[in-house]
Amino acid sequence: MRKKISVIGGGNVGATTALFLAEKHLGDVVLTDIVEGMPQGKGLDMLETAPIRGYHGAITGTNDYKDIEGSNVVVVTAGLPRKPGMSRSDLLGMNAKIVGQVCENVKKFAPDAVVIVVSNPLDIMCYHALKVTGFDSRRIVGMAGVLDAARMRCFIAAELGVHPADVIAMVLGGHGDSMVPLATGTSVSGIPVTQLIAPDRLEAIFERTRKGGGEIVSLLKTGSAFYAPAASVAEMAESIILDGKRVLPCAAWLTGQYGISGAFVGVPVRLGASGIEQVYEMKLTDAELKALQVSADAVKADMKALDEMAKA
Repeated sequence: MRKKISVIGGGNVGATTALFLAEKHLGDVVLTDIVEGMPQGKGLDMLETAPIRGYHGAITGTNDYKDIEGSNVVVVTAGLPRKPGMSRSDLLGMNAKIVGQVCENVKKFAPDAVVIVVSNPLDIMCYHALKVTGFDSRRIVGMAGVLDAARMRCFIAAELGVHPADVIAMVLGGHGDSMVPLATGTSVSGIPVTQLIAPDRLEAIFERTRKGGGEIVSLLKTGSAFYAPAASVAEMAESIILDGKRVLPCAAWLTGQYGISGAFVGVPVRLGASGIEQVYEMKLTDAELKALQVSADAVKADMKALDEMAKA
C-alpha cells in the first residue's frame, strides 16, 4: 500500500513542501487549505509537472479534512507568517487558534499519523499540538534544528569555500533567538570547525544563524522563508516514511534529558516510522549546556503564556 503524507496549509511553505515530497517519491501527497480552490489549483499544477520532473504519486488539493484520512505523516504549516519586526512569540495567540483547529481534525481523521509541526512559534505550537491531539509525544516532532543547522552549514561552507554537504552542524534549543548553535559536533568532513575558523568569525556565524529567519523576513518584507524550511520538512518526512533512522536536530518533548523536562526543545533525535525513536544526549561544554537550559526556560515561559490565554 502506498504511503500518504498530508500537508496542512497551502501557502509558500506548505505548497513547496508538497512539491519536494512528491519529488522524493515517498507516496501520495494531500495539500489541504481552507481557501477554496487554492490547494486544488496548486495540487493540479504540481500534478501536471510530474511528466517533466519524473515523479508519479498522486497529488491532491482539498478543503476537506476528511481527505487526510489514513495519513502516515501530517505536516502542519498552517498559520500566519512573521512580518518585519514581529517575533515568533508575537504570533503565539493568533497561530495557537489556527493550529488548535488543525490538530482537532488531525486527531479525528489521522489518529495514527506522525505529526511534523512547522507553524511558529514552533516549540509552543508543538506543545499545543500535543495537548490538542493527546498523541504520544514521540509522534509530535518540530521542524527547527534541521533548518537552523542547514543555515549554519551554508554560512560555514561560504566562509571556508567548501561544499555545504561536507559540513556537519548541530543547532539545539528553541527555534528563535535563544537557539544554541554548537561548536561541539560541528565539523567539515570530520575536521572540528574550531580548527578551521577563528573564534570571532565562528561567533559571527552563530549569530547570523540565530537571526537567519529574521534576515530573510527583512529582505522579503512581505513574507518569510519557505524553500529551506520545506526542504527541511521533506528530509524529516523521508526518514519517517522510509523508516530511515536519520539522526537530525528536531524539537522533541524532553523528560529529563539535558536537565530539561516538560518542554519541546531542539535536540538530536533518531527519526523512524514511529516518529522520535530516541533522544541523544550530547556531551556539551558547561556554557553550551547552560545556554540550552536558558533556551528551554524561554520556551517554558511561552508555554505558560499560552496556558494563561486558554484560561482567559
